[in-house]
Amino acid sequence: MAEIRVFPLACVVQNYSWGKLGLQSEVAQLVASDDPTAHIDPEQPYAELWMGAHPKGDAAIRDNRIPQKTLGRWISANPACLGAKVKDAFQGRLPFLFKVLSVRSALSIQAHPNKELAAKLHAQFPQHYPDANHKPEMAIALTPFEGLCGFRPVEEISAFLRAVPELRALVGEVAAEQLEQSSASHDPRGVSAALRVCFTRLMKSEKKAFVDQLNTLVQRISREAAEGQDTSGSNGDLLLRLHAQFPGDIGCFAVYFLNLVRLEPGEAMFLAANEPHAYLQGDCVECMACSDNTVRAGLTPKFIDVLTLCEMLNYTPAPSSSKIFPAVQSPLDPSVFLYDPPVPDFTLMRIEIPSSIKLYLVSALDSASILLVLRGTAVATSTAAASEMSLRRGSVLFVSANESLSLRLASPDGMLLFRACCLL
Repeated sequence: MAEIRVFPLACVVQNYSWGKLGLQSEVAQLVASDDPTAHIDPEQPYAELWMGAHPKGDAAIRDNRIPQKTLGRWISANPACLGAKVKDAFQGRLPFLFKVLSVRSALSIQAHPNKELAAKLHAQFPQHYPDANHKPEMAIALTPFEGLCGFRPVEEISAFLRAVPELRALVGEVAAEQLEQSSASHDPRGVSAALRVCFTRLMKSEKKAFVDQLNTLVQRISREAAEGQDTSGSNGDLLLRLHAQFPGDIGCFAVYFLNLVRLEPGEAMFLAANEPHAYLQGDCVECMACSDNTVRAGLTPKFIDVLTLCEMLNYTPAPSSSKIFPAVQSPLDPSVFLYDPPVPDFTLMRIEIPSSIKLYLVSALDSASILLVLRGTAVATSTAAASEMSLRRGSVLFVSANESLSLRLASPDGMLLFRACCLL
């Protein structure tokens, strides 16, 4: 029998508390659609679907002719499946982790370390930093999606420091004035240094001080809103929303420092190392280097490491529009849109097959890839698969390097697929 190099996967669900509940979650919907026997608990959060070979979520292989039961074990036994360049560059391991996220309440204020810091943190605190890899990541919205990402332009931060006395009290008069002066001087290094001082002073505030100021702020904004006043100058709506989810948490004040980024379906944001961010709500596909390293400092009950976070961050202010990462239509295939970030570990493709096409070829790449069906149905055939495979919403396929896939579409409204790979 020919070697099977294309096969379906059953992927691991993570039930983190911030996930959408039951079938409100895109993750739960995909699981239920792919496996009609799956039990979905309406009270349970379905936060993330992990598609890959990470030890905390190694996908099961859905083909009993294959002796290895998980993708990680199969790749270890068949490293050539990665493609020659990927195999050599990443020591025989799949370099990316592909996910779907369904966000009901805010994730922590966080950043991911670069390789050098990741190795150091892992050596010093392996219980908090489980591996030595960096974790650049990209999110592509499936539904309207909101997140905090990167530092706002200094003019916006300074305006909040003037409009929100509770914030200014925590940052301190000297630091606030220094930031305002640096903005006028147009010296990028001076701006970054002043911004670092302000943010660090805020995040290191004594607990009683910031809880008192936060309570005062929430009471003031609630009163103004009840009187019909405009609270946008204090970013009132977002502050009240985060405070309802995380009462008394220092992370609520981050809304005055970080951009609010809104993505429409198909729009993306790329999060490089040391970029502060927090997803707020919505559904997205996400791809990242194969790591689970996160440095947190607020909006979370998990371990927080304020000192490390404040030291490592990229303090370069930029408008929210600069955080939206463009997709590029492939010159070879008009159905393919490429999201190719400035890191070697991963590339994402959005494949939109119009209803007019009934036969479609998923091209061979010189990298292993993982294919997720978001919409539509098809029968897939490949010389590297032992039999035909039925694809529907929620189906996930592993495709070895240099293998193509022929799709015979069965749905009247075309198909939407996402493909994660590593294009070196």
